[in-house]
Amino acid sequence: MESTLKDLRDGASVLHPKSSVAGGVTDIYGEDAATEDQLVTPWTFSVASGYSLLRDPQHNKGLAFTERERDAHYLCGLLPPAIIPQQLQEKKLMQNIRNYQVPLQKYMAMMDLEERNERLFYKLLIDNVEELLPIVYTPTVGEACQKYGSIFKRPQGLYISLKERGKILEVLKNWPQRSIQVIVVTDGERILGLGDLGCQGMGIPVGKLALYTALGGVRPSACLPITIDVGTNNETLLNDEFYIGLRQKRATGQEYAELLQEFMTAVKQNYGEKVLVQFEDFANHNAFELLAKYGTTHLVFNDDIQGTASVVLAGVVAALKLLGGKLSDHTFLFLGAGEAGTGIAELIALEMSKQAKAPLEETRKKIWLVDSKGLIVSSRKESLQHFKKPWAHEHEPVKDLLGAVKAIKPTILIGSSGVGRTFTKEIIEALASINEKPLIMALSNPTSQSECTAEEAYNWTKGKAIFASGSPFDPVEYEGKVFVPGQANNAYIFPGFGLGLVISGAIRVHDDMLLSASEALAGQVTEENFEKGLIYPPFSNIRKISANIAAKVAAKAYELGLATHLPRPTDLVKYAESCMYSPVYRNYR
Repeated sequence: MESTLKDLRDGASVLHPKSSVAGGVTDIYGEDAATEDQLVTPWTFSVASGYSLLRDPQHNKGLAFTERERDAHYLCGLLPPAIIPQQLQEKKLMQNIRNYQVPLQKYMAMMDLEERNERLFYKLLIDNVEELLPIVYTPTVGEACQKYGSIFKRPQGLYISLKERGKILEVLKNWPQRSIQVIVVTDGERILGLGDLGCQGMGIPVGKLALYTALGGVRPSACLPITIDVGTNNETLLNDEFYIGLRQKRATGQEYAELLQEFMTAVKQNYGEKVLVQFEDFANHNAFELLAKYGTTHLVFNDDIQGTASVVLAGVVAALKLLGGKLSDHTFLFLGAGEAGTGIAELIALEMSKQAKAPLEETRKKIWLVDSKGLIVSSRKESLQHFKKPWAHEHEPVKDLLGAVKAIKPTILIGSSGVGRTFTKEIIEALASINEKPLIMALSNPTSQSECTAEEAYNWTKGKAIFASGSPFDPVEYEGKVFVPGQANNAYIFPGFGLGLVISGAIRVHDDMLLSASEALAGQVTEENFEKGLIYPPFSNIRKISANIAAKVAAKAYELGLATHLPRPTDLVKYAESCMYSPVYRNYR
């Protein structure tokens, strides 16, 4: 027998095999015998069965495969004999995650789970949303982005850099999924309140799209995270040996604009008119220009400008039940006049104009903004960036926030500065001295950048404040009463907003859709929530909230003639719920 086989082996025998790098296994395709200079073909399998099925995160169920499924799909022997249902898998994994003491370890555990078992990842996130939301998104995702080069294992989205100029359409076609409905894209220049993180900003699109699926029900296969790498001005990253992006200063001007133009054209060409492109964490100077430029030609949305504005407006509208009066009865003072601050201010002015039937120019006068140079007033108009000019009202110059509080006497104080601890004790006490129930919204993320903490707000106002923040804070006890701070988290809005655009087949985003989303969210706050001082509903009901927001957004799209999904469904809430992705395991033939 050995002599017969020896001829088939080209002279190699069991005792004297031909040398092989791979431990003696026959090198059919020549990968192991090839030198480093020779080219080999990366062969793979496409049939989801056997070992490849266990490595496919979209279809893998781990130990939940039944005996019949194991027989039918060649899994026998590849798994231990126990059959563990999804619910028990979820229980075990939550115990493991809770055992980690460091939030970043929990984040990495969740990302590892997503890479091996997609449905179980989303089942965990949906069922434990209040506990896991701060892990997969703010504040932990900020630290993950800072360390993304060190924790990077495998790509979770598309990286489009200056090297891909002229062939971005080809790059988009490299992504395995074809039916994309939502793209979240960043250039990494302004990641949360952490600044320029370059290519490592990919954690933001990945996290946002996880929430689109978990909270809004958009299918994971319809979501595409993209990072546009035009370099970074962060010297620490440029000198970091583990940095994963282009090692050059940021491209600007025409070079930057041409790359974005090619990208937006390629997106529409590859995915069609109805794909939603969400701009995320672009610097102010680019964020406004991109939204203005592509808002009339593409279905685009900027969560930092529009999403933040919508969720804050919802909180303000809900808070009126505690504050009393109409929106137009209140005076607003902002710390921060960037994309978030001006976006929020504009949406509040629009809603005020709609409610009071007053010109927008008039309602803007109820809103004042403070930037790094002091109160924005008309005498500064010539030196202001274009997006700040509508907020330059007649008033003598005021150099700081404390002076502005004393001069303007606001009823509502909103922080979007990205600078921590800027609502000092003196400022909060001054606000409390002129208001029975001051509304304080410290919106900057992550927690370290929040303008003040919940404890400071309640203590310095002697328990009078209504407080909400961008990042989560624990309940605070003051003089025997427990206050539960609200979280003005964009995750209340953008998943349902995006779902509404998708189910209606909308081709453009209109400001009235944002107002509808705010009104829908404010309408979900119950009397029980108000009794606790909350101006946002609990996240435990987020899928129901998202369905209601989606229905209102879709209804507005139909009303404005921007919807293409015809005929219009009779019950939009039920239709939104029926379109939502379910993470429950499927049974295989």
